[in-house]
Amino acid sequence: MLANYFPILLFVLVGLAVGILPVVAGRLIAPHRPDAEKISAYECGFEAFGDARMPFDVRYYLIAIIFILFDLEIAFLFPWAAVFKDMALADGNLGLFGFAVMTMFLVIILVGDAYAWAKGALDWE
Repeated sequence: MLANYFPILLFVLVGLAVGILPVVAGRLIAPHRPDAEKISAYECGFEAFGDARMPFDVRYYLIAIIFILFDLEIAFLFPWAAVFKDMALADGNLGLFGFAVMTMFLVIILVGDAYAWAKGALDWE
């Protein structure tokens, strides 16, 4: 019975080894000689000012959610468009049903987009 779980245990152990061994090897082998140039700010060229944990404006999250909605819309639209011709040729009613379902999906997405636009979620000041 336990022999059935041995491959899973082996998989977990190999996964942990692949994740941990390079970090440990880098810590042991790599030279550690920090100087002022290595520990200076490099992202934007100047020292950080203010608190790094300041709250973000809600509009960043709103734009991200709207982007995900557009992305999901396209992710559903491409496979449907790829098989729509085959659906329509297989049976005329199936093609019409597939078209109606996708039209309802697009209308729901369009209503959500219109609501976001009306509320000013797409306006950036």
